[in-house]
Amino acid sequence: MNKYQIRKKILKLRKSKNLENNHINFKELMKFVRYQKNIKIVGGYFPFNKEIDDLKILQALEKKKYLITLPKIKKNNQMDFFEWSFTQPLIINKYGIPEPISNNIRYPDLLLVPLVAYDKKFNRIGYGGGYYDRFLKKISKRKKIVTVGLAYSFQKVINIPINDYDIKLDYIITDKKY
Repeated sequence: MNKYQIRKKILKLRKSKNLENNHINFKELMKFVRYQKNIKIVGGYFPFNKEIDDLKILQALEKKKYLITLPKIKKNNQMDFFEWSFTQPLIINKYGIPEPISNNIRYPDLLLVPLVAYDKKFNRIGYGGGYYDRFLKKISKRKKIVTVGLAYSFQKVINIPINDYDIKLDYIITDKKY
């Protein structure tokens, strides 16, 4: 299957499931973050279209004094991460996704990445816009970011076809295990 076919199949499957408690293994992720050194800034996302909900994780990390950032979509399919706190309002972007109002760009040390599908080699498929791949390529010139994909176990596929633009994740944590 090509990326388009995989994306279509997994999104249809995700839509058909009752995912009221759409959280990953919270304890595993918190343990993972604790053991990572030099992490002060965590990049998350506002869950959309039945993605894994990372807000509980971000809230717990903010209480532990981590700086939280969320993405903002910019021109030419670019994205950056901006400071955000649960005490601050969000605005809705053109895709219907909440974004921070802050203009303070902060590059995360740890980035939680939503995905549509993944394989055992830590390749991922998103919605096809390339936002995360472009951001990670751009930022890799400035600093190393630990990337953690958040997914349901049913989103795993045997093989994701990749190209030169695709960037592998460092880890994937699911609702079952990582």
